[in-house]
Amino acid sequence: MTLRQTIEPMRAASITELPVHGGRQLAYEPKWDGWRCLASVTADQVLLQSRQGKNLTPYFPDVVRHLRANLPQGVVLDGELIIWDAALSRTSFTALQRRITAGRGLTREAAECPAHFVAFDLLADAGGGSMLDRPLVQRRARMTRLLASSPPQLSTCPQTLDIAEARRWMQEWAAAGIEGLVIKDLASCYTPGKAGWFKLKSRSTTEAIIGGVTGSATNPTSLLLGRFDAADRFRYVARTHALPAAQRRALAGLLPPLALQAAANHKHPWPHRLPAAWSAQLGDRQPLPYVRLQPVIVAEIETDAAYDLEYGRWRHPTRYVRLRADLSAHDVPPLAA
Repeated sequence: MTLRQTIEPMRAASITELPVHGGRQLAYEPKWDGWRCLASVTADQVLLQSRQGKNLTPYFPDVVRHLRANLPQGVVLDGELIIWDAALSRTSFTALQRRITAGRGLTREAAECPAHFVAFDLLADAGGGSMLDRPLVQRRARMTRLLASSPPQLSTCPQTLDIAEARRWMQEWAAAGIEGLVIKDLASCYTPGKAGWFKLKSRSTTEAIIGGVTGSATNPTSLLLGRFDAADRFRYVARTHALPAAQRRALAGLLPPLALQAAANHKHPWPHRLPAAWSAQLGDRQPLPYVRLQPVIVAEIETDAAYDLEYGRWRHPTRYVRLRADLSAHDVPPLAA
């Protein structure tokens, strides 16, 4: 098996609480804030494939070098590409994105911010023999032996069978960029494209200020949120998931008086259409039309750990919880300048 024939990675279904064993032996692994990647070592090359089947090989020459030097031909691994920011003591998604846009500066970028490949499954063994029908416990054991003498840039994903330890990981490792847990049955086979695992994200609540809405002020479909920084500039931080009908109706009575008309657009610091990179529209890359509001209403939101420190934004959509009428906009903690 090689990646000349594209493999669709096994998926994980989202859950809201840790599952009970139910007679199964479950393993817990950290959910990384990086890029899912399948790595294949062939006789003449190393190939890196994204979750969507895109070729990532040209952007990670450092990872390619470690894979070629440490693994036999035929091996196919499933894992995660991450970059560690030593200054922040956490993973850096922004540094991963810079690999794609670095151009002629790629060599310097790789030297200054080296990438790591964290392997969590073995799809094919030395010589290309398929491991897909083997139970995870066997795949994991063989992968661990293959990577035993590899450098830190090519490592085995931590795993525990202790649910108490897994809970500690969720609490203690979130600050380092770990998004939660992936839960796997040790007896399960690898089924490409199927949701045979589970993922549980670490989530917390915080406050942000409503700066705009998609849809209309009388029928908002999602909220666009911001915070003031130390220089009193109102900056975009997040977008919510689509609002349920009951939440749309409750907000419709409050938002219209705050809507800014076209003639007053200069009073709002955000562009007339929200840049795609701000709102995480990574598909069509088109600016997002929205209605701008006076930034005075505070909302409580539920967020995950995928926070971009460089830009001060949550990358994934947040969940709107409720309004905080007891707080003013300047009661919300400011962003770093």
